[in-house]
Amino acid sequence: MYTWLLPAVKAVLPHVGTIISAALPVFQSRKIDENAATQEALLQRQITELQEVASHNAVHIKELAEQLKQMVVTLEQGVIANERRYRRLVALSTLATVLSLTAIALWWLGAR
Repeated sequence: MYTWLLPAVKAVLPHVGTIISAALPVFQSRKIDENAATQEALLQRQITELQEVASHNAVHIKELAEQLKQMVVTLEQGVIANERRYRRLVALSTLATVLSLTAIALWWLGAR
């Protein structure tokens, strides 16, 4: 049925946890706490966290892109193999049809 779906799911499934953890970063609280001397320090810390998360996301996106590229290559190889099988089946069915029609014609000529 969907033969490409199972390998695709198997390729992505081990990385779902990583994707979710990268997509839901835990930031510092928005309130001023005792460790932050001023609002400016808190904002600087949040900016730093956002930059770290952005760089981590870039790494994860690159990994996902490489995996997607590999999956596309695998799917293309499957399509090529299926195309070869299809052409072989068409050739065999055409040959079988020609042989059948020849046999019917010979039978018809012999039955007269």
